[in-house]
Amino acid sequence: MSFSEKVLICDQVDATLNNTLQKNGLNVTYEPQITPEDLAKKIGDYEIIIVRSRTTITKDLVEKAAKCKIMARVGVGLDNIDTEAAKAKNIRVINAVEGAMNAVAELVIGLMLAMARDIPRADRELRNDKWIKKELMGTELAGKYLGIVGLGNIGKRLARLARALNMNVIGFDVVPIDAEFAKEVGLMKTDLDTLLQSADYVSLHVPLLDSTKNLINAQRISTMKKTARIINTSRGGTVDENALYEALKAGNLGGAALDVFEKEPAIGNKLVSLPNFIATPHIGAQTKEAQSLAATVIAEKVIQILRGVI
Repeated sequence: MSFSEKVLICDQVDATLNNTLQKNGLNVTYEPQITPEDLAKKIGDYEIIIVRSRTTITKDLVEKAAKCKIMARVGVGLDNIDTEAAKAKNIRVINAVEGAMNAVAELVIGLMLAMARDIPRADRELRNDKWIKKELMGTELAGKYLGIVGLGNIGKRLARLARALNMNVIGFDVVPIDAEFAKEVGLMKTDLDTLLQSADYVSLHVPLLDSTKNLINAQRISTMKKTARIINTSRGGTVDENALYEALKAGNLGGAALDVFEKEPAIGNKLVSLPNFIATPHIGAQTKEAQSLAATVIAEKVIQILRGVI
């Protein structure tokens, strides 16, 4: 079966997506640098709109998408698509939750190791011809308690990697946690407050909703161990950055690592001035493997929807 729908890809994505769609007869336009103004003019001509992180599909754009059947994000979250507006127009909205699962989980492990062994400082000082071996007394991940907030695909993958490092895993989610998975990784299920009080490391894997805005705030940080460390690779805004800054500056937290920020690009963010803070520029899904997989997943879902399979 071949298709003739027109597809507009608005952001830079792996070539697998374009190639697969074209092989199935779809008419693909690739404009990875399209401006919001140009998108508003062109969106009405396409049945399928595909974005990654750069482009935001607002309610106004959804209203202009007169022919649209499918809106897709080559990534995990759907923060940059007005899903309610799309639903009101019977537009299918899809994403690629499978694509970034391993990449994000591995980044969390990397950030935990970087904090545990103070790797950024070690590298920075040696580049400045300073041999600070005696100052770099680190800690090990083995035996530590990792609290995972949100046990979706990424949270589960992280739990499995952490268990391979002999960490103890504590989990919290607003939805029931699969009992078989919990048994597999030895997961200790608990409430959020108990998790925060008990964990040596806390990793967030939640969407940005009204209920998760500033989920980690000053009050909750105050209940954590002073040696505890926070990692956020989910969504900016789930951690109160002002509260985090004050806690780190005062020595009331051992450290933090953020891959996502309230405002991005996070240029000039005051957190980066702190020695016990690590920043990365939203690179959770930035691996060749993850981008290829996400592109493949979206292409397959688009084709299956057009075939009426899903």
